Amino acid sequence: MPRTSINSTAAGRLSQFIRSAVSPFHTVEESGKLLKKAGFTELSPEGRWKLAAGGKYYVTPYKTVLFAFTIPEKASKRGIHIAAAHTDFPCLHVKPVAELDTHGYMRVNTEIYGGPILNTWLDRPLSLAGRILLRSNNIYAPHELLIDIKKPVLTIPNLAVHYNREVNEGVKLSRQNDMLPIAGMLNEAFNADSYFLDFLANEIKEEKENILDFDLIVYNAEEPQFVGFASDMLSSPRLDNITSCLALVEGITGSEDNSGINLIALFDNEEIGSLTKQGANSTLLERLIARIYENLGKKTADIDDDIRKGFLLSVDVAHALHPAKCEKYDPVNNMRMGDGITFKLSANQRYTYDSVAVAALQQLCDGKGIRYKKFVNNSDMPGGGTLGPIISAHLPMYTVDIGVPILAMHSAREVMGASDQEELVKLMKAFF
Repeated sequence: MPRTSINSTAAGRLSQFIRSAVSPFHTVEESGKLLKKAGFTELSPEGRWKLAAGGKYYVTPYKTVLFAFTIPEKASKRGIHIAAAHTDFPCLHVKPVAELDTHGYMRVNTEIYGGPILNTWLDRPLSLAGRILLRSNNIYAPHELLIDIKKPVLTIPNLAVHYNREVNEGVKLSRQNDMLPIAGMLNEAFNADSYFLDFLANEIKEEKENILDFDLIVYNAEEPQFVGFASDMLSSPRLDNITSCLALVEGITGSEDNSGINLIALFDNEEIGSLTKQGANSTLLERLIARIYENLGKKTADIDDDIRKGFLLSVDVAHALHPAKCEKYDPVNNMRMGDGITFKLSANQRYTYDSVAVAALQQLCDGKGIRYKKFVNNSDMPGGGTLGPIISAHLPMYTVDIGVPILAMHSAREVMGASDQEELVKLMKAFF
């Protein structure tokens, strides 16, 4: 892939998007900007809606969740088409009392969110992003402020090999001690009891007494890069699952079909099981669909019919075949980077599996010339779960779990085949 053409590709747009999508809050914010630019109207989560035929809308019921949908120009016999992804990623989350002075080192007290590969977070430039809650005149509505420090302000250093001779044989890391970032050396310019809070107050130009709480994560501040002799791989933080979030947004904004209701759902908290108010294992999506159909004068039976005839794509990254660990994968049902889109199949329903749905999606891909392969885990390796089984249990409709294959999943930096993002965007446009 010539370097002059990279930025115009789906992977090039992804690499730019990832630079701003540094937290679930920012992923939703950046997605909203793209939707608004494409002519989508933002709706309030509260109050009554007036939806018009041919209308395009989006709503953020919580700051880490986004739904966008389009209404057809006229009545359709086609069922509702839904695609879902998640905005969160494994990382470090800052604890409420973040200051932890250790022999003059200013450390930031964190807890682990999700299942990251811990040692990949060591010796990297790290930054902070998320939400700060400030005092307001309304007790039940504190002022919310999104923040991205943007520059590297933290790091987690390894212990020198001289003091850890077995480090290359594998070392167990303490989540409470080894994974605490260093913010610098304590001196007369810093208060040992409030250096983190003081830093935040200075960044947002507020008195620290006005800061009630914060929801901040530590993120890898390294930028995405194209690598390989032909620049055919993208090495980047947060590929899981920003690849899918952006593809869904580009799919629904780039679709030229308007024959039925199309909807994308970007949920939070997939990495910790989805059982939250803003997760896929909530009633959010069901309530949204009911609200749309009620606004259009439809009845419960109409919703049931459209779900019955509908189709759901659960879009999350997949496991690419690792050249040094091929024995970990099924010998024939595996994917390489660059093979296109992964159909993730599991008879035990860790990924949603229905042969009718799979066959239908195959026909769509074949008709549009979209590359794909089927993936099944090695039977001795159960693999992870995703959104598909959860959502389809709430909305009983044909569902397929898909995604781009990546290496180093849950690392602070992952890698994918650059061409696979193009295939995913093509599929989302065709699906909608």
